Amino acid sequence: MEEELRRAAFGDSPDLDVWPALSSPSSRVRWLAAVVLGGQGHYAAAATVLDALRHDPDPVIASLALSTRASHHRQLGAHHLARGLDGAALTRAGGTGGGDSDGIDADGARADALLGLAADSLGAGRPEEARRLLARVETGGSWRAEVRRGWVSAEVELVSGRAHAAVAPAEEAYGVATSRKALRHELKSALVLGTSLVVWGTPDGLTRGVELVECELNHSVTKRLHPLIWPSALVLVGHAPTVGAVAIDRATEALSCVLRRAGPVSRQVALDSPWVPSGLLRSGEPPNADPQKNFLTD
Repeated sequence: MEEELRRAAFGDSPDLDVWPALSSPSSRVRWLAAVVLGGQGHYAAAATVLDALRHDPDPVIASLALSTRASHHRQLGAHHLARGLDGAALTRAGGTGGGDSDGIDADGARADALLGLAADSLGAGRPEEARRLLARVETGGSWRAEVRRGWVSAEVELVSGRAHAAVAPAEEAYGVATSRKALRHELKSALVLGTSLVVWGTPDGLTRGVELVECELNHSVTKRLHPLIWPSALVLVGHAPTVGAVAIDRATEALSCVLRRAGPVSRQVALDSPWVPSGLLRSGEPPNADPQKNFLTD
């Protein structure tokens, strides 16, 4: 079962039905199932699993559960709630130990925690602090840590007004995820790279960026990866006139679905957050948050 769950979490089947795995006696399998559920936007269900696993006797699983829960908070705009969880994850990660290519080991847990803390710093408007945290990240042979480092590095540059510098780390993340055939990570990397190119705004870059995001959006819709659908659709608004109205509809539908699947506290935090375009749910108009800078980290 673990191999199947790994394919769902980090491979070619992110739309897999993982609900039966929630009753597995293996904490690792349950954590993988929670990762998949989060990618599908089932935040409340994932939270139930992760909140239990944060007390797991295996420090690696406990740390990864804390980091994963933090990433779901960030996706709903709650960077302030994520920070404490990422700090706890760094503490639980403990010593060193690697060898798992997916980063399900002490080195991977430490990298996840530091990357989460860097993303939290961006949410608090502290890009230089985020840079310092990124400098401490050692991927330990984990392709997933390499990809996520590329995402966060790109967002640091976007937030700093250096879109041209965001392209290289985004391109690197896209290359690694594609080579691993990690579909959800590949789609997220296409979104990060496409956004970086669109914000940079050179003629060739703009064309390629829109094409990347359009393709990514279509695949995300097919796989029902709702957390990727709404930011992808919003990037296209204003840059791809032929899909503008459809993009707004897709963004509204996906964001509504994500919030329905979140717990009451998370839902309220998201509605109040300047990072989440909750204005879509009230008016159907372009968002109250900037989707080109504020949604990339997971």
